Amino acid sequence: MMGIFQLFNPVVYVKLSPDMLTVREVNSGYELSEPPLIAIARIPKERVLAVGQEAAAIAASQGAELINPFKHPRALLSDFTVAGQVVKRFVQKASKAAMGGIFRPAPIIVLHPLVNPEGGFTQIEIRAMHELALGAGARKAIIWHGRELSNEELSSLKFGSGGEVLN
Repeated sequence: MMGIFQLFNPVVYVKLSPDMLTVREVNSGYELSEPPLIAIARIPKERVLAVGQEAAAIAASQGAELINPFKHPRALLSDFTVAGQVVKRFVQKASKAAMGGIFRPAPIIVLHPLVNPEGGFTQIEIRAMHELALGAGARKAIIWHGRELSNEELSSLKFGSGGEVLN
């Protein structure tokens, strides 16, 4: 049973790569891992139809555009606006599955890019990732680069060695 502190201080861990987006609701342990895809209908007006695995099926059947906003040869983000929608909907999907219809306060989101760009991340990329987390509903955003974090580290927000907080 989760304590009252954990209920009002949820932590969501988002691991991001061009091929997979994993969202873990730390308090419940629920994890969602799917390709970071989004299906967007452009006619009659632009709207999001689905994200993740469901997006590929819907895009094929409804003639929508299928986008992976994290696939670019030089950077982690190729389309900031679309990437924001993908992260937001994945976080919502994981939180809803983990907690059902229970009211949830805005989480602390720890965003963990799983790529290693030559020369490291630029200040612009770090700021963009920070804004992605805030746009997904975070009350606080932490960008972590390094080894995968355990639930204990995430719950305490003490990460130790083997990486660095980028913001």
